[in-house]
Amino acid sequence: MIKVKHLSKNFGKVKAVDHISFEVKEHENLILLGTSGCGKTTTLKMINRLIEPSGGEIFIGGKNIFEQSPEILRRGIGYVLQNNGLFPHYTVAENIAVVPQLLKWDKKRTEKRVDELLEKLHLTKDYLHVYPNELSGGQQQRIGLARALVADPAVLLMDEPFGALDNVTRSKIHAEFKALDELKRKTIIMVTHDVQEAFELGDHICLMDKGKIIQDGTPAELLFKPKNDFVKEFLKEQRLLLEFKTITVKSIWHLLSNEEKTEPGPGILANYNDDLWRVLERATFSNAKRLHMMNLENKEVKTVTFETLTAAFYKYKKQQAHE
Repeated sequence: MIKVKHLSKNFGKVKAVDHISFEVKEHENLILLGTSGCGKTTTLKMINRLIEPSGGEIFIGGKNIFEQSPEILRRGIGYVLQNNGLFPHYTVAENIAVVPQLLKWDKKRTEKRVDELLEKLHLTKDYLHVYPNELSGGQQQRIGLARALVADPAVLLMDEPFGALDNVTRSKIHAEFKALDELKRKTIIMVTHDVQEAFELGDHICLMDKGKIIQDGTPAELLFKPKNDFVKEFLKEQRLLLEFKTITVKSIWHLLSNEEKTEPGPGILANYNDDLWRVLERATFSNAKRLHMMNLENKEVKTVTFETLTAAFYKYKKQQAHE
């Protein structure tokens, strides 16, 4: 869906982005991850031509973006900013309707789409006539997302979209983000410096440093097959948590033996695609002694204990290290 080839941006003698290349598949969420100044936001802004590159090519849907006007290009791309970018003197309804007005939608069509997005983002119609400064940070970010999605663009660019939110609000927004059907139909590029956020939301991560892509791969590839010491060090502090959030029940299914005789007490049902962190979190809160794992492909269920699950986790890690 998106192809970036040998993209560069120089600011005077400084190489902000240094001949990078990557591809994003349709409906994939690519994360540009790195510390401040690594070139990730500059890269994002070149994709919708808020910054013009010094060299390289960008294709969206097979079309060279430099062969069309920036205005036409941006109408087909949703853009979400860290500080939400809402117009303070516009109501919520007016903020969301900015792009439909540019596209000359009729009033009825615009109102229907705005109402649809508010419902999906868990906001009532009472918010339509309030102003951004009357909203909480989480509500403002939802409105910023609604504005980016209103014209149903195929591509969504997100620049540190949750960076200004507190941890509790950010966790809620992450859960909504993953569940929102609108986003499952989008091809997304998101910029973040938050490692946990990258691993939680990304299908594919480009880890950047000093304008270059150090490693491009899935979260599991960065964790278990780091390209060099930079990648290892970057993930070092949060490694164990990231492993639990990256490894799913499906990943270790072949290592789980079915134990019918387990300790008495309540159990929880975990499905094939749940990550181990989610399974353990739910089990802890419900004081479960047994874990019922379901294979969604053939409906097979394996009942295991915490000890069995943990043993499978460490065995899987050992296997990955030797591959």
